[in-house]
Amino acid sequence: MQSLLDHEAALRLAASLGVLLLMAAWERHAPRRPPGAARRWVRHLALAALGALAVRLLLPLGTVALAALVQAHGGGLLPRLALPAPLAFGLTLLAFDLALYAQHVASHRWAWFWRLHRLHHSDTAFDAGTALRFHPLEIVVSMLWKLALIAALGPAPLAVLVYEVLLNALALFNHGNVRLPAALDRALRRVVVTPDMHRVHHSPYRDETDSNYGNALALWDRLFGTYRAQPRDGHAGMRIGLDAFRDAAAQRLPALLAQPFAALPRGAR
Repeated sequence: MQSLLDHEAALRLAASLGVLLLMAAWERHAPRRPPGAARRWVRHLALAALGALAVRLLLPLGTVALAALVQAHGGGLLPRLALPAPLAFGLTLLAFDLALYAQHVASHRWAWFWRLHRLHHSDTAFDAGTALRFHPLEIVVSMLWKLALIAALGPAPLAVLVYEVLLNALALFNHGNVRLPAALDRALRRVVVTPDMHRVHHSPYRDETDSNYGNALALWDRLFGTYRAQPRDGHAGMRIGLDAFRDAAAQRLPALLAQPFAALPRGAR
């Protein structure tokens, strides 16, 4: 067990790359919609690398390392509750997913946060590569939120590692440009966020963009009234992305990095 924690960064990277390759193969074999331009993936991989670098340079500890430190000092709520280990493990997964749902809602409702997050929504295609498309500053903010949660809860390091691996895998899955049988999609979305469910969230219509915030579990959108079953234009006909960023110049890497600080046309979001 300790060897897993000692190599958690390599484990998370290997798991993410493995799922990314599987999703790319699935998208090629059974796409839901016509594929986006392949060169987008180069920009998205560059953004992911810059985000990882920003976290490494700006934050002294990662999530698993902080969980181990808090646990060693007996900090956080969960150790004080003295729950059975399986129950504490399950509560950790639920608490993390709920906290990231809340963060996602905040990223749409707080103007400064939306400026960072809209980079993710400005992609004009929707596939597993979109799951990598986040501004480095948003990655840092998200990491700070998770670190604060760990300090408050005091979860087991293994639970944090498992959630991180699951979150990355499910993010790649629910951004996938993949076709699922309708019956399977209906069954899966009772538990987890499916690609068809999350694609609605990448619509240019604000009422659709501001729905289906779930990261892993579909529970939160249903519970808090943010669930939307289908896009108004249908999955085959819907547009993806924000109208203010559709030209090629806005999709180049320097423009993407500058996007949070760019002035927008009047009325654009």
